[in-house]
Amino acid sequence: MSLTLTYFPVRGRAEVIRVMLKDQGAEFDEKVITMEMWKESTLKASCLFGQLPIFEDGDLTLYQTNAIRRHLARKLGLYGKDQREAALIDMMDEAIQDLLNKYVKLMFEKDDSGKEGYLKALPTDLKPFEKTLSGDKGSFLVGDKISLADYALVILLIHHQVLSPPCLHAFPSLQSYLKRLCARPNLHAYFHSDDFKNRPIIPGKRT
Repeated sequence: MSLTLTYFPVRGRAEVIRVMLKDQGAEFDEKVITMEMWKESTLKASCLFGQLPIFEDGDLTLYQTNAIRRHLARKLGLYGKDQREAALIDMMDEAIQDLLNKYVKLMFEKDDSGKEGYLKALPTDLKPFEKTLSGDKGSFLVGDKISLADYALVILLIHHQVLSPPCLHAFPSLQSYLKRLCARPNLHAYFHSDDFKNRPIIPGKRT
């Protein structure tokens, strides 16, 4: 089946999809839509919810980032070994999405007035993940295999280190976790590629 991702030339909401596909060695095409193309073309009107990304898997067309992520997780075996693990993955992922939504809101503020308060609250938001990874089986958030939730947390932590380089200093388990997952061969190659490094997080927010 051919896989195609359509999105803007930024990391944004689609980056976690790219990361999943890259790590799993899944070949996919990417259609890049500039803001000029988005404003001038009929693409927006053709999108079911009027937004990107679009993901095509053969004759299946999906909108909404998290629906795409869950589809790929089921397709690529990234949703745990049983229903119990799947439920725990959903739980962790929901918590990650809560933090992601706060982060996205901060990124789209016109100035840095909210940054201080955000960073002050960040340790409280990170503590549950640190606690989860501090257990005996701390290689991944759930079980003994990378999952949907791990990819979301990894890219979110990378972006937080851009926002505040010392943000993980008080979280040794998160530091080890991030280092370990970023060392996975396909992720290491991708995170050191020009494609990743030159793609801004959002428009005007280049790492």
